[in-house]
Parts: sequence; structure tokens; C-alpha cells
Amino acid sequence: PYPPDLETITRPFEAIRADFAALVDRTVLLDFTLEEDGFDPVFYGLEALRDALADLLPEAEAQALYQLLDEQAEAANQLGALYRDVGRHYISAFAVIAATLGAVPLPFATMPVLTALQVSMVGLLGKLYGQTLSPSQAGGLISAIAGGFFAQAIGRELIKFIPGFGSVVAASWAAAYTWALGEGACVYFGDLLGGKKPDPKKIQTAMAEAFTAAKERFKTGSADASHPSAKES
Repeated sequence: PYPPDLETITRPFEAIRADFAALVDRTVLLDFTLEEDGFDPVFYGLEALRDALADLLPEAEAQALYQLLDEQAEAANQLGALYRDVGRHYISAFAVIAATLGAVPLPFATMPVLTALQVSMVGLLGKLYGQTLSPSQAGGLISAIAGGFFAQAIGRELIKFIPGFGSVVAASWAAAYTWALGEGACVYFGDLLGGKKPDPKKIQTAMAEAFTAAKERFKTGSADASHPSAKES
């Protein structure tokens, strides 16, 4: 009969099962003999092994799948961080140029140039992530992810009517907005790269956090202004 009802077998078997309890999901007793040995059945415990595999294989396959997905998610996160780090080198250059344009004390005179600059930045970031965008597509993407920042852009231009101080504020705002836009574009393209649908809330959150951090750093002209979001990644 199976399992055997012999203390000389069950006692060491229970000890072995206890020792390996943390390493295995199931234990079965097996005794595969040769036909000439005259034991019946020849493969003692074969049915128990078959039943255990039938129970455990689906679970094992599920665990393997979860592990694979976890590894893929970790790899995707690492790859996304790598792309964003490279992207920030581009964003930094465009943000500095935007600050220079924003400092021009003529209200609304630099908006078309600044917009063209940001369209170029988004197009370049798209190429980095393997996405080719026309200028009109890049402009449409900016409109889609920028949200309420456009109204603030108008306010930034009106601030220039304040002599001296207004241009300083507008310059830091232009740089910070350009940086935030670049961060939002990286999140958007990163989702596409990972085969996911871009999440507007995630993009808006990333932009808001990047804008707040970048605005302060560009305003104070700190040494970290070249990478204002580095501490947030």
C-alpha cells in the first residue's frame, strides 16, 4: 500500500521532510526497482509523483511567470532610467536656451521662438526613444501633455512688463517649464517604449514635480541647475 505504514520508513521520511520544508512544496516517497528484483509495483510511488506534479505544475508555471514579469519590470525600470538620464542631457541644453530667451524683456516677442525650441526638444527626445515625430506631431504632443501650463506661459509674458525683476522670473519660469516639458515627454515616450499606454496623470505629476524643483534651482542659479530633477529620479 501507499504510503507505507512502516515506522522504519515514515520516521526518517518525516525528518527529511521537516529539514527541507522551506525548500520544497511537496515530498513523495519513491522506490524505483528493477523488474528482476520481483517487487510489485516496480515504480513504487509513481502515481503519487504523477498526482503531485499535476497539482504543482500549474502553480510552478504561474510562479515562473510572475518571476519573469518581475524581472522584466525591473529591467524596464532600469532601461527607462537610463533613457531618462540620457534625455536629461538634451533637456538641460534646451532649458538653458529657454532661460536665455525668457530673459528678453519684450512681452510675447520670444514665445514663437520658445515654442519652436520646445517642439525641437520633444522631437529629439522622441528619436532617443525610437519615436519619429514631425514638428506638427511634436507640437500636438506638447499641447496634449502640457495641460494648464499654457495659461501660466501667458502670465510669464505679462510679468515682463515689470522692469528688471520680471525678466528674471520669466527666465527661470521658461527654463523650468522647458525642463518639466522634457520630463513629461520622457515619461510619455518611456511608457511607449515599455509597451504601455501613456498615463496622463503620471505625466502631469512628473511635470509638476519637475517644474517645482527646476524653477527654484534656475531662479537661484545653483550649481545643480543643469540637472534639477536628478534628486527625484
